[in-house]
Amino acid sequence: MSRPVRIVDYDPRWPILYEEEKRRISEVIGHKVMAIEHIGSTAVPSLGGKPILDIMAGVCQSSDADVCVSLLQDDYKDVTPEPENPEWYYCLGKPCQREPTYYIHLHLVQFMSDHWKRHLHFRDFLRTHPDTVQQYYALKKELAVKYGSDRVGYTDAKTSFIESVITQARQRKW
Repeated sequence: MSRPVRIVDYDPRWPILYEEEKRRISEVIGHKVMAIEHIGSTAVPSLGGKPILDIMAGVCQSSDADVCVSLLQDDYKDVTPEPENPEWYYCLGKPCQREPTYYIHLHLVQFMSDHWKRHLHFRDFLRTHPDTVQQYYALKKELAVKYGSDRVGYTDAKTSFIESVITQARQRKW
C-alpha cells in the first residue's frame, strides 16, 4: 500500500531549494537542456502542496533526455520513463539534499511542447490569481482526505480544475 497523499502549507524555502537544485542540475546537464523551470505547487507563492519540488528541464529530443538520465543516475536514484506521453520523457526522483523531508522530481520533457507550455500556463496563471490559488489549495486538501493513499485517484480528481485553469490562461492576456 502506498503512503497517503500529504498536503503541507506553503514553505518560503521552496524557491531557495529549487534554485540550489537548479544549479546542481545545470552543472551536470546544462549543456543538454534549453531551459529549467520550477513547476507544480511549490512554484506558486502561498500554495500548499505535496512536499515535492517539481522541476522541468526542456530538451530538444528523446536522445538528449537519455543522455541526461545517464549523467544524473548517480544523483537521482528513482528514474521512471514516461512512455504514455511522447513529449514527457522521464521523471527522476530523489530526496532533497538540504531538506530530506522534501522530495525532488525532475521532469525531462520536450522543450516548448504542449506539455511544457501547459505546465507554465498553469503555474503563471496561479502566480497572478490568488483567489484561484486558494480554491486549488482547498481542493487539494479535500481530495487528499477523500483519496488517502490512492494517489492516482487524487491526481485524476484534480484534472478538471487544472484543465479549466489552463483554458483560462490560454484565453486571456493577464
